[in-house]
Amino acid sequence: MLRDRARSAAILVPPLLVALWLGGGWILLVVGVATVVGAWEAFRLLTAAGHASLPVLGIVLAAVIALGDSVKVLPGGSGILLAGLGVVLVGIGALTRLDPREGIAVFATTTFGALYVGLLGFVARLGSTGAFVDQSALLGWLGSERAWILALVLVVWAYDTAAYLVGRRFGRRPFMHHISPKKTVEGVAGGLVAALVVGAILVAAFGRPVIAGAIFGLLVGAAAQAGDLAESMLKRAAGAKESSRLIPGHGGLLDRIDSFLFAAPVAFFYVVAVLR
Repeated sequence: MLRDRARSAAILVPPLLVALWLGGGWILLVVGVATVVGAWEAFRLLTAAGHASLPVLGIVLAAVIALGDSVKVLPGGSGILLAGLGVVLVGIGALTRLDPREGIAVFATTTFGALYVGLLGFVARLGSTGAFVDQSALLGWLGSERAWILALVLVVWAYDTAAYLVGRRFGRRPFMHHISPKKTVEGVAGGLVAALVVGAILVAAFGRPVIAGAIFGLLVGAAAQAGDLAESMLKRAAGAKESSRLIPGHGGLLDRIDSFLFAAPVAFFYVVAVLR
């Protein structure tokens, strides 16, 4: 229900907005906490779906994948180096299983779960793309670090909200019914239109072409929907309606960040390739 979503937003929005306002390490802190909690929920779902794993190592590896690039003292790319070491440790842990088939399953599941939730790190990476924001533009005072993260957040929220409202009011034709029975083609279309409009407005407010912003919004919106469906697939495999009961009225944290897991990498690469 919309009221439940509003309650969830009341819990999650203030910390995120405060982190965006303060910038720097505060953004990393929010991303780090969300990654750890989201990974814990993801491994619970994987276990419920019958996939054995090493949850503790997986949670640590997810945090390393998400935040490894923030460690500046290591040469040659700290993020990939630390993640590589994490994968080695997971592989060693999987060797302790007596059945080789179980061992390879544990290795694959743990690595997958960590990589999946670790994608949230692209939210923080988006602030370090070096993409120029026109200081004379309407929202230029935000600076590059916070501007692109804010654009990602608002486009994803616009997509989610419009898809829900349009789908509830006008939805008739099912979309990916085998994964998420309540999704409709009309809802997806409404969400994409909202994402396109919000993306165009925000990127124009940063001093960039409207068409570039419209494409940004369209791509991020589509990725957000894919991220939502990916988590729905995981929950359906686990026979669960929610990732946990952490947030009153809307289940777990993974239920609230699932869209960002796919949208953040897409936003990052688009900004680097087109808007930088």
